[in-house]
Amino acid sequence: METKKKFGLFRYLVPGFLFQSVVIGGGYGTGNEIAQYFGVHGIKGGLIGMVVTMLVWAILAAITFEFCRVFQTFDYNSMSRQLLGKVGILYEICYIILMLIVLGVINATASSMIESLTGWTGWTGVIILSLGIIYLILRGTETIEKVLSFWSYVLYVVYALFMIICFVKFSSAISAAFSAGTGEYTGSFVNAAGETVSQTVGGQSIGSAVVDGFKYSFYNLGIIPAILYTVRACETRKQAVVCGLLAGAIGVIPAVLLLFAMGGMLPEAVYNATNNSTAVSAIFGKINMQWLFVIFEIVLFGTLIETGSGFIKAVDDRIEIAAGKGGRESPKWMRPVVAVGLTLVGVAVSTFGLTALIAKGYGTICWGFLIVYVIPMISIGVHKISRHKNNEAT
Repeated sequence: METKKKFGLFRYLVPGFLFQSVVIGGGYGTGNEIAQYFGVHGIKGGLIGMVVTMLVWAILAAITFEFCRVFQTFDYNSMSRQLLGKVGILYEICYIILMLIVLGVINATASSMIESLTGWTGWTGVIILSLGIIYLILRGTETIEKVLSFWSYVLYVVYALFMIICFVKFSSAISAAFSAGTGEYTGSFVNAAGETVSQTVGGQSIGSAVVDGFKYSFYNLGIIPAILYTVRACETRKQAVVCGLLAGAIGVIPAVLLLFAMGGMLPEAVYNATNNSTAVSAIFGKINMQWLFVIFEIVLFGTLIETGSGFIKAVDDRIEIAAGKGGRESPKWMRPVVAVGLTLVGVAVSTFGLTALIAKGYGTICWGFLIVYVIPMISIGVHKISRHKNNEAT
C-alpha cells in the first residue's frame, strides 16, 4: 500500500501532466495530429476545435476521476466493469486496439526521427524507445509519476521557446493566417521531392471544426482510464474534479502552442502530415536553427517513451490487480513479461506506417470510445455517483 501524500498543488497537477505525457505521443508531438484535425481548418477554426477538445477532456476526466474515487476503481478494468458490468469487456477491447495503434505510431516515429537526425538505421530509435519504456515500467508507479511530471515541465519550456522564435521569424505570416479566420487560403512550396505543390487549408464550416474537435477528443479519452493510478490520493470530490478539469487544460496547451507555431506555414504543414512526413519539419525547414531542432527532437523522443510507458503501465496494473485478487501476490515475472511482450508487439504494428495509423486507425476507434466510454460515463456514471451511499462530496 502506497503512503498517503499531502494533497498540495503538485498532486492536483500530476494527473494532468501524465495525461498530457501519454496523449502527446508520436502524432501529436510531431504536429501531424494537430495539422490533420485542427490545422486543416486554419488557425481560428483549429482553435475552435481545440476548445471543444479541451472541454470534452476536462468534463470527462472530472467525472471519471470522481467515479473512481467513489468506487475505488483505479485501473481501467475495474472502472469499466463497475460502469458497464459484464459489457465492460468492450471498453477493454477498444483500449487494447488503441494501445496497439499508439505503440505502432510511437515506434514508427522513433525510427524516422533517429534516421533523419543521425543517419543511423531506424532500428536504433526503436531499440532506444523500447529500452526506455521497459525501464520505466519495471521501476514502477512512483518513478513513472516523477519522470513524466518532470518531462512535462521540460516540454512546456521547449514548446514556449519554439513558439516565441516562430513568432519573431514569421510574425507577418502568422498574422495573415490568423486574419484569414476560418476562410480558405492556399500555400505553394517545394516538397521533399523538389516539386512545387500547393495545399489549401480553411474554408470549411465551423461545424466541421467542432466535429473534428469532438473526434480528436473521443479517441484520446480512452487514455484517461489509463492514468487512474494517479488519482488514488484524491479523498474529496473537489480534489477529483479539479484534477480532471486541470487535466483537460494541461493536455491541450501544447497543441495550441504548436498550432500557432505552424502559423502561416499551415498549408505546408498539412501537406507534410498527409504525405509521410511531419508537420513540424515544415517549420524547421525555414527556421534554420539546428540546435533547436536537436533539442525539440530529444524532447519529443522523451514524450514517445512516456506515451508507451503510460499505455503499458495501465495494462500491467490491470493484470496485476486481477492476479492479486483473493489476497494472492502477483508473480514477480509478470511485470517484465507484460512490459517486454507489449513493447515487441508495438514494434510489429509500427510496420504499417505513421500516416496510415493516424488517418485510419484513430478515426475508427474514436467512435468505439464514444459508445463504450463517453456516453456511459456521462449517463450511467453520473447516476451511479449520485446514488452511491458513500459519496462524500466534501
